[in-house]
Amino acid sequence: MSEKEPSQTPPPVVTRETMARLSATGPRRLTPANCQIFEGTYSLLHCTVMGDQIYRGVFASLAFPVSQPDRFICLRYHGSDGKNKEIGLIEDLNVFDAAAQGLIRESLAKHYYEQRIKRIVKITFKFGLLFFEVETERGREQFTMAWQVDRAQDYGEGGKVLLDTFENRFIIPDVRELPARDRVRLQRFIYW
Repeated sequence: MSEKEPSQTPPPVVTRETMARLSATGPRRLTPANCQIFEGTYSLLHCTVMGDQIYRGVFASLAFPVSQPDRFICLRYHGSDGKNKEIGLIEDLNVFDAAAQGLIRESLAKHYYEQRIKRIVKITFKFGLLFFEVETERGREQFTMAWQVDRAQDYGEGGKVLLDTFENRFIIPDVRELPARDRVRLQRFIYW
């Protein structure tokens, strides 16, 4: 008995109309050529999109907050129905001028509570949670995080991002730069 050969179906033909429909339904890409970002009334972030409108009270959020902190930034606003609506996606913040970058970074800082850890004073484990006492650029802080692999993510080559129970981000830019005693404290619990 001979085996049947799998049927070969030709790939679908992609027309210009299909591509136009697909790009119309995908995220709108925001660039300096089609979008102006500025500070408006009450120090709120505003943006104007070419061929569209002025959006007031805009805020930024990161699609990939840990792995791509300057890329894939969504600009959103609160619609009249009270729901968050997307204006578009900034693929690379660095292509915008310094003023626009500053406004977006300020918006991100409001959206994401993020601190850099300089020292680890104490870590306690209880009930599947890690209780941290750390020194940051803002002073001594305490936070709690679940003891799970996804709560301590890689940051660059040697760093870690610790996500607390409220999704706040505590960043260690390079674990190797921590004092030896602090590094031992951390790696006793975060060894991956």
